[in-house]
Amino acid sequence: MAEADEAASEERSPGDPSPEDDVEMTFFEHLTELRTRLIRALVGILPFFGVAWFFREQILEWLAIPWNRAAVTETIDTDVLWNWLTHPYPQSAEELQPVELHYTGPMDPFIVYLVMSAIVGLIIASPWVFWQIYGFVAPGLYRREKRLVFPFIGISTVFFLAGCYFGYALVLPLAYQTFLQFGGEVGSGAIVLTEIVTVDSYLSLTARLLVAFGVTFQVPVVIAFLSFAGLVNWKQLVKFGRWWLVISVVVAALLTPPDPGSQLMMAIPLNVLYWVSVVFAFLFGPKVVKPGDKTEEGFER
Repeated sequence: MAEADEAASEERSPGDPSPEDDVEMTFFEHLTELRTRLIRALVGILPFFGVAWFFREQILEWLAIPWNRAAVTETIDTDVLWNWLTHPYPQSAEELQPVELHYTGPMDPFIVYLVMSAIVGLIIASPWVFWQIYGFVAPGLYRREKRLVFPFIGISTVFFLAGCYFGYALVLPLAYQTFLQFGGEVGSGAIVLTEIVTVDSYLSLTARLLVAFGVTFQVPVVIAFLSFAGLVNWKQLVKFGRWWLVISVVVAALLTPPDPGSQLMMAIPLNVLYWVSVVFAFLFGPKVVKPGDKTEEGFER
């Protein structure tokens, strides 16, 4: 077996694009490697967790801005949405009126700050996390694919942060404002529905939506990487587009609250980003070979 490996390495030419670092590993060796990468990712998150914990009150105030905006905004139009998107921090005092977030247990604030710091640390350390993901899959990549790794890590980080920003600035206040409309007087006014929002439930939903939109914005990055690697082409992506429409609606329904507004705010970007990736695949991906055409090596593709 060793002699065969040595012979194979001798026969490989310098320009051979085969995965030279590809090493056969057992199932348990893969698990060990995965555990190592997870530990390294966690160690990289810890310093940013400490920073987030130090500024926990400022971060909580910042994360509560969507709730503030939803509580003080009566009507929503295009100007309001544009102001939310372009000004993540309110410019006027009217948008920062005090609103209450309750807690029901003595440890709730501590747990909330702990979870919030971990999520913020994960978001800040996302480039390091993406690097560890690359380290896990790198041994099976070809040389051409490895050259694309550094650009894709940078692009993945940018898209992840863009998704988090989109969810924070636009989707969260819109979703919370929609939920608040169901409160107030019911019928003739004999019943009044009053919100009692706890800080843990608010931050749980906020964190879920932020991470969900960050992951959602990875769609063009993943598809573009698959295309550049030659695993899919633009024609296959076009044919799969109708199925992607169904998948995007299901994903949006699973990851967002059960209101049509927030679900559309996720489903629409999912489809737009998918077709953007199709354009990238058409421009930079593998060329579609017609049946009967031969590649440079003389074999049909």
